[in-house]
Amino acid sequence: MSQSADARWSPEQYQQFSDHRGRPMRDLLARVTAADPQVVVDLGCGPGDQTLTLADRWPEARVIGIDSSPEMLTRARSLDSEGRVEWVEASAEEWDPGSCGEAVDVLVTNATLQWVPSHLRLVPEWVAALAPGGTFALQVPSNFGAPSHRLMREVAARQPRADELRPGLDRAAAVALPETYAALLLGLTPDVDVWETTYQQVLPSAEGDPHPVLEWVKGTGLRPVLGVLEEGPERDAFLDAYAAELERAYPRRPFGVLFPFSRIFAVARKVSR
Repeated sequence: MSQSADARWSPEQYQQFSDHRGRPMRDLLARVTAADPQVVVDLGCGPGDQTLTLADRWPEARVIGIDSSPEMLTRARSLDSEGRVEWVEASAEEWDPGSCGEAVDVLVTNATLQWVPSHLRLVPEWVAALAPGGTFALQVPSNFGAPSHRLMREVAARQPRADELRPGLDRAAAVALPETYAALLLGLTPDVDVWETTYQQVLPSAEGDPHPVLEWVKGTGLRPVLGVLEEGPERDAFLDAYAAELERAYPRRPFGVLFPFSRIFAVARKVSR
């Protein structure tokens, strides 16, 4: 079945919470110590706003943003009015580091690899392709057991088309434990830093607005569900049931909605020759 428009990435929906989504990238880059890289790659660059911060940090570097979503790349190019970044359409699985024409000094992949079931196999290839002394940095969400995702799966399981919805909701298996990333990277280089952080995110919640956690997942994890369910009564029934569960799990308070979110980080520096 072809992908419906609702399964595609929406830059506008994704960027509703741009500050919360951008903070993990900033925290990841704070542990990247590269001083003067020549080639910097953002694998899974999304709408490009965070990629442009790489160009700000290393203005002399060649910066390449790679994403599989044409919609995200269109937004990224619109933000890059000065043409500081090379924007390339490719999936993480298909991307060949050799296509850069020179060794990569910094390879960043932020909130992308949860969509790439084969990434544990690909990481050693990416690290091997780094220039001597190069840095590989990743961040993935680790909140698939949180109420937001657990309830999404439970509500989907009650739908008439549950068998069609299940494959798109099984991404938790793609994200490894922090110790798995540490062991994998330490087998490649001794200079490795892995950590996990839970952000206590406060999402705004104005009276009468949709539940903010629902709006959050519409931009990410709910996309595969929306790509299956037909617009109209079928989709409305799912969203109404799911929203009711979210209202109980994440109550609205005077300050907004508290939405804890855990993420795994890893930075590995390749040994210099």
